[in-house]
Amino acid sequence: MESKEFLKGRGAQQNTPNKFLKHVYEMREDFLEFCRVEGEEAENNKTQYIPIFPKTIVNKVDSPDVGMMYSMNPYKGCEHGCIYCYARNAHEYWGYSAGLDFERKILVKKAAPELLEAKIKHKNWKAETIVLSGNTDCYLPAEQKFEITRKCLEVFLKYRHPVGIITKNSLILRDLDILKELNAHQLVGVNISITSLSEKTRRKLEPRTASLQKRLQAIQVLSENNIPVNAMLAPMIPGINSHELLNLAKTVSEHGALSFGFTVVRLNGAIGQIFTDWIKKAMPERAEKVLHLIQDCHGGTINDSRFGVRSRGEGKIASQIHDMAKLAKQLYFKDKKFPSLNYGLHEQHKNGQMRLF
Repeated sequence: MESKEFLKGRGAQQNTPNKFLKHVYEMREDFLEFCRVEGEEAENNKTQYIPIFPKTIVNKVDSPDVGMMYSMNPYKGCEHGCIYCYARNAHEYWGYSAGLDFERKILVKKAAPELLEAKIKHKNWKAETIVLSGNTDCYLPAEQKFEITRKCLEVFLKYRHPVGIITKNSLILRDLDILKELNAHQLVGVNISITSLSEKTRRKLEPRTASLQKRLQAIQVLSENNIPVNAMLAPMIPGINSHELLNLAKTVSEHGALSFGFTVVRLNGAIGQIFTDWIKKAMPERAEKVLHLIQDCHGGTINDSRFGVRSRGEGKIASQIHDMAKLAKQLYFKDKKFPSLNYGLHEQHKNGQMRLF
């Protein structure tokens, strides 16, 4: 049963302290009791959109565990509220908490399209795939209001530049027209994240994401339009969704995905405290079991920061997950291949038009 203390509609159930700040803000019991008696809200649970003004938008990715060289994020923070999200820790650099602040304080980069255009027009820039959502989802609910991702896709199309997309929101289908044009030149690859075939599990792990059916529909529609889709079955959390890996792979393959990837969950930084607090409230009857299984994958701790190991895990449980993934690829993806993107068009389109000479 779900704890009565559980805050519905959000993933994190608390604001963890920011490791970069000297002072800690906490809710005292006497203040909470005062609010209850007076019929007042102790805090505002609504989402805030806060504009920020970065000087650059494209980031070089140094981690060897991530299959990308460059990424860009139109937004910081994510209302989807996925409890396991590694991007939560980045919110601390902005002076916020990796907990509820990450879901309720969304930083908006309205100048992202202009910054992207300046970057890929630079005379020294050589085309490499830039991935939208290397950190937080480019199709989070805020995108319906600001349409920054759509404007960035228009820039990629204008300059014939390859782009990758990672999302778990069916809002991507809104931009099917641009995606089809990009794909006509082999300039786009899409990664759709699906973590469970159970709506009950999905709602707990990812409270404000698109439903399973909408995500499967997104894979199917994109695939029917020959837009290559890789399914991200991540993270695999032993005791929660890891047993679904084979069925997940089969289902996404049947809907048109050309490949899939996965990671073994790790709870780095503040996420360890956020996840532990969450699971004790959301799944109290199996909280200790799940935490011990995660520890089994990381040498007795809930996190491993070593490159090459941290996202794969070690030990018997992790090995079982990897064995299931190998079997899934043999059974459901044997004759499928995710295509390479086209890097040869951008140079002649840097000025927004074909060079004649």
